[in-house]
Amino acid sequence: MHPLFTRHTAFHVIIALTVVCALLALSFSAGWWLPCLLFLGLSLLGVYDLNQTRHAIRRNYPVIGNLRFLFEFIRPEVRQYFFEDDTLKLPFSRVDRSLVYQRAKQQMDQRPFGTQGDVYGNAYEWINHAMVPVHVQDHNFRTTVGGPDCTQPVDLSVFNISAMSFGALSANAVMALNKGAALGRFAHDTGEGGVSQYHLQHGGDLIWNIGSGYFGCRNQDGSFSEERFADMARRDNIRMIEIKLSQGAKPGHGGILPAPKVTPEIAAARGVPVGQDCVSPSSHSAFQTPIELMHFIARLRELSGGKPVGFKLCIGHPWEWFAMAKAMVATGITPDFIVVDGSEGGTGAAPIEFVDHVGTPLREGLRLVHNTLVGVGLRERIRLGASGKVISAFDMARLMALGADWCNSARAYMFAIGCIQAQTCHTGRCPTGVTTQDPKRQQALVVEDKSVRVANYHGNTLKALGELLGAAGLAHPNQLRPHHIARRIANGEVRVLSALFPDLEKGELLEGRFRNTIFRTAWPMAQAESFEPLYSLSAALSGHADKTLAPDAHAGAQPGMEPA
Repeated sequence: MHPLFTRHTAFHVIIALTVVCALLALSFSAGWWLPCLLFLGLSLLGVYDLNQTRHAIRRNYPVIGNLRFLFEFIRPEVRQYFFEDDTLKLPFSRVDRSLVYQRAKQQMDQRPFGTQGDVYGNAYEWINHAMVPVHVQDHNFRTTVGGPDCTQPVDLSVFNISAMSFGALSANAVMALNKGAALGRFAHDTGEGGVSQYHLQHGGDLIWNIGSGYFGCRNQDGSFSEERFADMARRDNIRMIEIKLSQGAKPGHGGILPAPKVTPEIAAARGVPVGQDCVSPSSHSAFQTPIELMHFIARLRELSGGKPVGFKLCIGHPWEWFAMAKAMVATGITPDFIVVDGSEGGTGAAPIEFVDHVGTPLREGLRLVHNTLVGVGLRERIRLGASGKVISAFDMARLMALGADWCNSARAYMFAIGCIQAQTCHTGRCPTGVTTQDPKRQQALVVEDKSVRVANYHGNTLKALGELLGAAGLAHPNQLRPHHIARRIANGEVRVLSALFPDLEKGELLEGRFRNTIFRTAWPMAQAESFEPLYSLSAALSGHADKTLAPDAHAGAQPGMEPA
């Protein structure tokens, strides 16, 4: 550095300018007092910087060192508006967000001049079209949810609002989503935070999400309350009951809502005391084993008056999911639906390690659940939902080809009500009023306007799905199969998804035929009586599983389920 310029040069110049402006103000014009006060303020800031002990940069570079923190503060906005690539998915690309905004506002969502994607890049996917397209007249695609034990089956849209709690979302956001669901005749998942007054105000169909905290149906000690559950579950607009076993963004992780955030409104929705920490445990207390889970499902179905009851999970240890499937076979009790959440799912706040490295991504998880149910002969009885970064009609088509009967989306519907992906959900300072409890910030979100946008986005996305299906020669998304979607993999090779995710034959797991490694190794480890494995996966993969089995390990196995 030149001797005339040191790390304190800017500070010294500011002090000098303060003195010069003061002299000019005293000698010539009082107007110089304004810049004098400005430079005086900066001089005082420099003095503070030199004496504070928290930031080394500010001590070494008084005044100008603060620019680093200013640039860090505005970096996300500068990057998003000026430098972000249109197709870079972090976590959603500008192209994805723009698509939702356009469809929500009934604006043109077509694009000129061709695709911006790299069609020869790895992981590029497409749907194969037919020489004889089909004209799909009715785009209001629906599926019936309700197994043989359900007396109140639900005619459900194939595109619904995924779980988001009041508290994570503002009151206005919840009302806009629910009114939009009512306008568009689709369903709104409450999230595990309970059914608030805002969920009920506009009469939209609700999927009541019940997590380990049993919010809205709990006793004072946090245990499950059958009486409170029945009172709420029998309401007309509570259409389905969803037990949340885990969510994709933070599977296996509980949560706590700090006491200052437990307002009277949130306390009323959750059934907890005002101003006390609200704990959501990492696991359920109403059941401890897969068989107990099935009996819990049956009990909820009975208490709700026969409404569809299912569960939501992100796949973790495969033997735990297989244990649930074995429990279904052993008890004859099946959920009416299962929602598979992918690790790419979003949340208001989660540890970075969980966001990036915990849980199975949606496509692999969904395919595993679908194939398992086929393999035990129960797929026809159970509907499958899928959630995790669903934005476009192609996102839906790909998941439905892999086995989903319907799709859920959370962040896309947040975009529809004004979210700009500022990623300040956990701070309470959401700029659009979507994820804040600040009453003044919420006022920016006008329910009457945003609810229409929610319905528009839903309707226009299903219309696009209908056009996509028609081009493929199909009339309904339930006709989609893995071979309809192709993917370019490494080294330029192309595979249809049926080659990457092979189908199982009906009942083959019960017959003990394990063609895939995941079933061959992990299926014999699972037991209906416990989520614990019969032996270690490492032993199974090394071929020593039989040496580590407990003496009674085979006792609970069903025919065809013995270890290979």
